[in-house]
Amino acid sequence: MNVTCLIPFYNERERIAPVLHVITKIKNIRQVLCVDDGSTDGTAAYIKKNWPRVQVVQLPYNQGKTAAIAHALPYVKNEVILMMDADLQGLRKDEIGAAIEAFAAQPAIDMIILRRINSPWFVRWYRSDILLSGERLIRKSDLEQVMKQRVKRYQLEVGINRYMLRHKKVVRWMPWSAMNTYKVDKLGVLDGSKREFRMYVEIVSFVGFSHMMLQLASFTKRLKHKQPSTTPEHMAYRKEMLEDMSLL
Repeated sequence: MNVTCLIPFYNERERIAPVLHVITKIKNIRQVLCVDDGSTDGTAAYIKKNWPRVQVVQLPYNQGKTAAIAHALPYVKNEVILMMDADLQGLRKDEIGAAIEAFAAQPAIDMIILRRINSPWFVRWYRSDILLSGERLIRKSDLEQVMKQRVKRYQLEVGINRYMLRHKKVVRWMPWSAMNTYKVDKLGVLDGSKREFRMYVEIVSFVGFSHMMLQLASFTKRLKHKQPSTTPEHMAYRKEMLEDMSLL
């Protein structure tokens, strides 16, 4: 399975290096596409200098995550997309490889969400570790349909969830130990809290209160464990993954 890793970013020069260090070493990820959402800190130049094989596309000014993803979609070369945030901490190559392998082995699954299991208790309590996780394996054709909705800025993840529910798509989650950097850590307590509040207002205004409750109550469940595939292709993939993991 050939995968495009799609990473939108805005002023993430101080945080994106650990993400790219891991992502660029995963064999099934054939294209790494970073989307600069109007950064002013030189992140795009930093990526081009240190990771010349990573493709960078740029928006002229900051328009939000959803606009960045929409801008990048025409540049995506593979049908399977791994959506990835640029500010993650503790990224693990084996977890990404396991998710890609599971997606390849179970074609009936339409999307896999990487659940942030190390999120604070209050985040897990209202399921933001699943519903708002920015790390997902999804097909390009589905993401293109999502973009036909009137989705903007912070509404992308719940917009994807709503599309999957309405079209009776099969969605599963897998545990994910990486942590994202919270807005209060980037912007300070006051500005970060304001941004978080605005995010939740935008999310609920987009999907509506009743549909948000539906997502909270019943959207997706854990991917059941299956025995590893014994096909030659999957055995070769597992061998490559084990060899790569030994180098970490």
